[in-house]
Amino acid sequence: MNDTAFVAQASRLLRATLQARRLRYRGSFAVGVALLATVSVAARDFAVTDFGAVANDAVLDTAAIQRAIDEATAAGGGRVVLAGGVFRSGALFLRQGVEFHVAAGTTLLGSNRIEDYPRAPTRIEGKRQEWRVALLNAANLTGVRITGAGVVDGNGILFWAAFWQRRKENPKCTNLEVERPRMMFLDSCRDVRIEGLTFRDSGFWNLHLYRCRDVAIEGVTIKAPDSGSIRAPSSDGIDLDSCRDVVVRRTAISVGDDCIALKGTKGPHADQDADSPPVENILIEDCTFGEGHGVLTCGSEATLVRNVTVRRCTVTGANNLLSLKLRRDTPQRYEDIVVEDIELNVAAGGRLLKVQPWAQFFDLGGEPQPRVSVKNVTVRNVRGTIGGVGTLVTHETATIEGFTLENIELTVADAKLVATDGVGLTVKNVAVNGTVLERVAR
Repeated sequence: MNDTAFVAQASRLLRATLQARRLRYRGSFAVGVALLATVSVAARDFAVTDFGAVANDAVLDTAAIQRAIDEATAAGGGRVVLAGGVFRSGALFLRQGVEFHVAAGTTLLGSNRIEDYPRAPTRIEGKRQEWRVALLNAANLTGVRITGAGVVDGNGILFWAAFWQRRKENPKCTNLEVERPRMMFLDSCRDVRIEGLTFRDSGFWNLHLYRCRDVAIEGVTIKAPDSGSIRAPSSDGIDLDSCRDVVVRRTAISVGDDCIALKGTKGPHADQDADSPPVENILIEDCTFGEGHGVLTCGSEATLVRNVTVRRCTVTGANNLLSLKLRRDTPQRYEDIVVEDIELNVAAGGRLLKVQPWAQFFDLGGEPQPRVSVKNVTVRNVRGTIGGVGTLVTHETATIEGFTLENIELTVADAKLVATDGVGLTVKNVAVNGTVLERVAR
């Protein structure tokens, strides 16, 4: 079975089990890492050093690495290889038929000069606008391969410092007010494999995928900040923006924002935006999550999110297991979400649930407040320690129905679930600090 067939089969099986509301996955999802490593491009390697790149972090290698990529495409495809040392670069643009490979013991170091990331129309925060491109970029490609055991370092600390300085000057500044490059942006790509690499210290979001299909992210590590005391603002681990048929497996994420965010767009007419189709058929399994604002977050920009499974994962840092952001200015539907078989080992902080209104950059534009619906969400088979149970709170035009907590045993500092009266909640075999879950109306 090739990669495309593998993901297609996995997606079909996931859809079928979710529709049946039973996730006893009978498919061949444990085919193995070797399968994901299969690459349908020519076998020839193109060493970036043959095109003038120098493994010296004082030298900017952008042009040399891009020449290697372009030459590989012109030759009919191949593997562009960075091996041995540190290669410093600004924005790079992947081409059809090229595998981008960072070997073990090698670092692709992003430039910390914003000028090395040109402005271009790009998708950012739910709309297309002029902004800085990413370190690694790809658009309208089939068979994207980004692999290796090396490191992609966003070198983001100066970008973080600039943002925090601006936030000090203007506490209401937006995320986009201080330009910062993403680590990676894949736009409208199919048959995508991102495998084995460590991504650290991105200036902004780490892996941003927009309108991509048939994606497998395997054995990746994402960290921001990698070290030091400065916080990494807006350092989302993986942003799946209007994507479908995605598998994230055996991946470790610890960041200064959401670990995995499912995104679309926002505004009173967001559900009519043809550029923001649903996020659907997402499987996240066998992963480890450290610090973050949410293991799985739906929002901040999102319309329809459905058929999502998170399973067999461990949480080790202050984090919210499930975060659903309910906007008052956007018609939203979050449907058929299952989080199961989770181990929580959180020394302090974090919550099981963070489901509540979200008002960041709220703008109805004079329109009536749209409806928001959360339906058929199950959190089950969860054990361990975390800061609190959390919230299940709606707003004036939001409803929650079919929300189930089942087979959960928690040790927490805050044992209360703050929930809106009328929320459709079913609780089965849930113990908090050895006693029955306490529900507090709001």
